Amino acid sequence: MGRLASYLEELMADPIADIIGDYNGFATMQRDRLVARGIDIASYPLSHLAIRVADWDLYVLQRTLLERHAVANSESVWNGRPISLIVLAEPLEVLDGKQISGNELNPPVHQRVNRMGLEHMGVVVGAEFDEFSRAHRDVLTGQQFQSAGVDPVYILMEDFSHVKFYRRSFFDVVDDVERRIEGFTHVDDWVPQQMVTATGPNPLPR
Repeated sequence: MGRLASYLEELMADPIADIIGDYNGFATMQRDRLVARGIDIASYPLSHLAIRVADWDLYVLQRTLLERHAVANSESVWNGRPISLIVLAEPLEVLDGKQISGNELNPPVHQRVNRMGLEHMGVVVGAEFDEFSRAHRDVLTGQQFQSAGVDPVYILMEDFSHVKFYRRSFFDVVDDVERRIEGFTHVDDWVPQQMVTATGPNPLPR
């Protein structure tokens, strides 16, 4: 019973880990993978963590649970489905002192293959972004152009998780350029869509 009691105490002490999983272990794993690729992120702050869920009902559940520990959630439709940008009341601490307040919660898939649970970690490279991109071109998987102010380069890992590298924190750009993240807003009129595949339209998993 001692091991079980210790585990339960840990969950009670860290309710965010109970909701999204072992975020500290995930950050450590991604850092170590980057070191193996010749990238040291020790001097860079972190932008956010992204979590992907397997079905719409789980998305709503995790959104509700995370909001209990948050000061804001800005939910909007991107790429045909809602995404929640959740700002936690107490930052998460990972990698020996780095803090993360932002969590990006994503509903079901928009690609052929996605990692469920903790899906990517954002790293803020800052003014060194262009030089960083050139220096590590051989190990980068590609670049996304999400908006005028959000164009991260990224590495796709073997388990389909990612690390994304930003000029500025993703949450800061959204806050300044697109919409201020304050209060709690939801896309109330959105209905889970069908996903079109090679075998025809299929309902999103529930």
